[in-house]
Amino acid sequence: MDNPFAKNYPDQTDTSLVLLATAGDKPALQSLILRHQVFVYNLALKLTGGHADAEDLTQEVLIKAVTALSRFEGKSNFRTWLYRITVNHFLNDKKRKSLVKTLDFETYFNTIDNIPVHELNEQEKTEMSDAVEELRIRCTTGMLLCLDKTQRMIYILGDMFEINHRLGAEIMGISASNFRVRLMRARNDLRSWMSQRCGLINPDNPCRCAKKTKGFIEAGIVDPGNLKFNTHYKMKIAELSRREATTFVDTVDSLQKQIFQSHPFQEPVNADKFVDEVFGNEIIKTVMKI
Repeated sequence: MDNPFAKNYPDQTDTSLVLLATAGDKPALQSLILRHQVFVYNLALKLTGGHADAEDLTQEVLIKAVTALSRFEGKSNFRTWLYRITVNHFLNDKKRKSLVKTLDFETYFNTIDNIPVHELNEQEKTEMSDAVEELRIRCTTGMLLCLDKTQRMIYILGDMFEINHRLGAEIMGISASNFRVRLMRARNDLRSWMSQRCGLINPDNPCRCAKKTKGFIEAGIVDPGNLKFNTHYKMKIAELSRREATTFVDTVDSLQKQIFQSHPFQEPVNADKFVDEVFGNEIIKTVMKI
């Protein structure tokens, strides 16, 4: 979503917006929320695999961050400070089933195998291309849910969003070497199972998104008329990460990374909702004097 307040603060840094917001400047606070909410939302979406939970988590994180805004001292980048709050909130959430429960790789791939195969003719491939892409994104998002919560977060930060190891370690509150080790383990777990079962990684594997799409539609899992993942976006995660095209080396590791980075960087259906919820919160009204 375009920031309607950007014209008021065309050159303001995050730190400047924080100072203005804590002094009672409501448009500055709105600008700050709109500037960062989409990244928080996408992080939540990949961590939970569901839009409703992602929206709830984003709202909770923004309220927590705004409540603590006066404690931001400017010693680190505001984005790093906010993402640290985000990660801690996600990792410490014990109530939300999508965060607590980790799928089992074998069970997950067996479930996919049980969906009937339907060969698509050329016309069907064209007509159903959006639904096929929807399934690809949905299916690979499910693979992320087979990683434990910490692995999942580190993989999303380190490989999908290409946050460097030093910064990733700072956000996670661990050493850079620990971050690298955990990222490698997450990559290896994904690569091992995808190499065994996923046709996107290994062409010798029979599973193909196009062949499974009709089956997922018949099962009511994918709705071509109401896409959840292949919609509401302006760019892919890879574009956000690099901002320019990069040629991938032809290796399994780079192919795996390419698959996950090609997920859309989605915008919330109602992006104004987060601003409204923050400003409607009684604690925020008291703390920020709005």
